[in-house]
Amino acid sequence: MGQKITKVKPFEGFCSETAGALTLFGATHFGIPVSTTHTITGAIIGVGARKGVTAVKWGVTSKIFWAWILTIPVSACIGSLMYFFFNHMFNLLTSGN
Repeated sequence: MGQKITKVKPFEGFCSETAGALTLFGATHFGIPVSTTHTITGAIIGVGARKGVTAVKWGVTSKIFWAWILTIPVSACIGSLMYFFFNHMFNLLTSGN
């Protein structure tokens, strides 16, 4: 994942992984639900931005950002549609029609 966002050398990868782990430990301590993927992605962006804003491929980063924003509501809509669909199918099967 890191190479698509910014060029990552081994030491920078180590720093990203450590930052991600520390973020997860902190979030867990405070009971905040977080995604490990989001955490490591943010850490990779941070390591890349340290080299300058031009070192980060912001086109890729913006796509990731929008995916994060849209994932929960889109999944909620699909889950709702699946519930109504399967509930209707179950009612058809159990009503004898």
